[in-house]
Amino acid sequence: MLRPGAQLLRGLLLRSCPLLGSPGRPRSVCGREGEEKPPLSAETQWKDRAETVIIGGGCVGVSLAYHLAKAGMKDVVLLEKSELTAGSTWHAAGLTTYFHPGINLKKIHYDSIKLYEKLEEETGQVVGFHQPGSIRLATTPVRVDEFKYQMTRTGWHATEQYLIEPEKIQEMFPLLNMNKVLAGLYNPGDGHIDPYSLTMALAAGARKYGALLKYPAPVTSLKARSDGTWDVETPQGSMRANRIVNAAGFWAREVGKMIGLEHPLIPVQHQYVVTSTIPEVKALKRELPVLRDLEGSYYLRQERDGLLFGPYESQEKMKVQDSWVTNGVPPGFGKELFESDLDRIMEHIKAAMEMVPVLKKADIINVVNGPITYSPDILPMVGPHQGVRNYWVAIGFGYGIIHAGGVGKYLSDWILHGEPPFDLIELDPNRYGKWTTTQYTEAKARESYGFNNIVGYPKEERFAGRPTQRVSGLYQRLESKCSMGFHAGWEQPHWFYKPGQDTQYRPSFRRTNWFEPVGSEYKQVMQRVGVTDLSPFGKFNIKGQDSIRLLDHLFANVIPKVGFTNISHMLTPKGRVYAELTISHQSPGEFLLITGSGSELHDLRWIEEEAVKGGYDVEIKNITDELGVLGVAGPQARKVLQKLTSEDLSDDVFKFLQTKSLKVSNIPVTAIRISYTGELGWELYHRREDSVALYDAIMNAGQEEGIDNFGTYAMNALRLEKAFRAWGLEMNCDTNPLEAGLEYFVKLNKPADFIGKQALKQIKAKGLKRRLVCLTLATDDVDPEGNESIWYNGKVVGNTTSGSYSYSIQKSLAFAYVPVQLSEVGQQVEVELLGKNYPAVIIQEPLVLTEPTRNRLQKKGGKDKT
Repeated sequence: MLRPGAQLLRGLLLRSCPLLGSPGRPRSVCGREGEEKPPLSAETQWKDRAETVIIGGGCVGVSLAYHLAKAGMKDVVLLEKSELTAGSTWHAAGLTTYFHPGINLKKIHYDSIKLYEKLEEETGQVVGFHQPGSIRLATTPVRVDEFKYQMTRTGWHATEQYLIEPEKIQEMFPLLNMNKVLAGLYNPGDGHIDPYSLTMALAAGARKYGALLKYPAPVTSLKARSDGTWDVETPQGSMRANRIVNAAGFWAREVGKMIGLEHPLIPVQHQYVVTSTIPEVKALKRELPVLRDLEGSYYLRQERDGLLFGPYESQEKMKVQDSWVTNGVPPGFGKELFESDLDRIMEHIKAAMEMVPVLKKADIINVVNGPITYSPDILPMVGPHQGVRNYWVAIGFGYGIIHAGGVGKYLSDWILHGEPPFDLIELDPNRYGKWTTTQYTEAKARESYGFNNIVGYPKEERFAGRPTQRVSGLYQRLESKCSMGFHAGWEQPHWFYKPGQDTQYRPSFRRTNWFEPVGSEYKQVMQRVGVTDLSPFGKFNIKGQDSIRLLDHLFANVIPKVGFTNISHMLTPKGRVYAELTISHQSPGEFLLITGSGSELHDLRWIEEEAVKGGYDVEIKNITDELGVLGVAGPQARKVLQKLTSEDLSDDVFKFLQTKSLKVSNIPVTAIRISYTGELGWELYHRREDSVALYDAIMNAGQEEGIDNFGTYAMNALRLEKAFRAWGLEMNCDTNPLEAGLEYFVKLNKPADFIGKQALKQIKAKGLKRRLVCLTLATDDVDPEGNESIWYNGKVVGNTTSGSYSYSIQKSLAFAYVPVQLSEVGQQVEVELLGKNYPAVIIQEPLVLTEPTRNRLQKKGGKDKT
């Protein structure tokens, strides 16, 4: 019987399957469903050259080999150090689900499941795929809110998902104790698959289309050549590769170290338990859906006539395999497991026995405790790596089985077509940098594992491992005054609190304790003057004799004249928005490029790659960590700054979008007259060590004008009212600049043949199918965040991209994509928020005119608009 306590396993029969070294797994814990013998040729063939070499024979690496070969790439070679599925694949619980809170990660899950449904027919290999559906249980009111929040994001996706009542849950899973169950999130088509059999079927498919899968063939050395190719060394010989892909699972760090990279990955121990036959399970007429008890933090599914149960322990109890981080993975480790430790999971076992009472009288036949690899934020790292040519990664998969099929397709498409098929910047390996230390990675991986099933709020913050070494010069000055947000290693103020206000982090699906303070900061900028720390911006210096030519090739806008700044976009070959940056032409041929904090290395990689590809004579330097940035904005901004500089800041002399080098309080700064608030303002770029002195000087000078701080939440409300688009929200690799309303920044008539120009001409000629619009909606205590469904005549017709409360008109405000025929001003639609549809109307943008526009209209005798 499953009994609480340390003696749980003592005296129990662990039937027929050894715990250590067994190559089996659940559903076939005691045998495989789809064993496959590689042809002899796979053991004897060798190639001296390859288009792509994939390192690692788990399900992810084999899926990529399958997809590349099927898509027609010749000379695809996979090298595995021991045998296919060794590592984390063979012992995985094999869960498959359409669900994911990440909008485009749903596509990865969808592609995986659709592939797995047809793989057996295509390859002749049994895959052991079961699709009984899955139910996530809500046993608290806030969890019901979370399910409603997720349901608002499912209407415009291909994946089926339903919010179901307790009666339906009991009908589908009659063994449940329903006392605490309030609702369920149901995904038909979910289930589980045999990972060993899946990998063997993918391997069969890869060989069928011409890929070479070579094992055992451990990679012993990787050497980059000047032409961008690689020499890959193994005991069997060397191979020249045009690109390499690290898909080495928990050996990925070792592979990275061969070329001087420290991938932020941590192996953690994950346990699950398999029971013997349970009479009540055996008596069922159909397979139980997979159950996820989120408060109990475990998954549970049917395993033959028994149950399989896998918990995620708290960060205090879960076990990180520290020795592997320090000393590397033991050389012979492949299909081994760790000793089980049921004491660690006892509270979860008790929760499961309460929720599914038949577990109380079940015998255990197997306990699996194997390594899985976590990145700091639990998401994998997928794509090309900045700073190393033709080195790609597909690593850090905490959920490799459900990701394998979709990621194989995603990476294959990117490799073959030169751009990602859709936006997945949350998986970009370049979201991490030199600030990502081993200590940080371990702290975050422990937190991510422990928080696996916690409520996923909008604007969520997680605090382990913070702050990193990457704090701005103002961090110590501001940390006690505000709620900080984490941005690519930096701490940046989200909102500031005053004496007597609630200073706690209180995440919510509704308006919470930051709502009123953000309103005060909004008024501060609109009526007086505010200061904000913008140091997390990514900052690049580009110069050289070909700098103008390179930027003209990269960007869709014209290159600004010396002393001026503009906003410009890098497009993909298919005409989608890869990045948005500001370009400042500081001196002839020398430029300062600014991008968002989360895009720093994402954008730098693209720029560097194009510079090398085109043979441009330029010097590109990442100066992100060298410079601090202060934003000063509001109607009194000029008056305050003018006290601190001899430079004339008047409108006629220091125009909008001009850039100048000057001194503020005797501190050298590069000043750009621009502000994401849309109000009168400057961004002041300066040495990071000067941040405190510059900040203090500005705050002291502005006392008479009532100067104060503001954070990124107020900034977001201000930019939405001005209809400023944000990269990653209104525009990304899923959108083209024409539908995003960025025509002003795209110069199709400029002489340079910039990337994406021809594709954009074709898009324009064909006409748009959808447009980005601004809309207002009257809600109660909830505001749009982005990705909510837009309804019209009972059907989902589009989605929001971002939203906020407008403190000027005291209504909610959002950007949304809708069909062109529904994009006219005055059109009424509905926006779904937390299970309720709110009436919305499309408005003429912007809601509030920018300061430069108001200024211009005033000079012409026009009227201000709010």
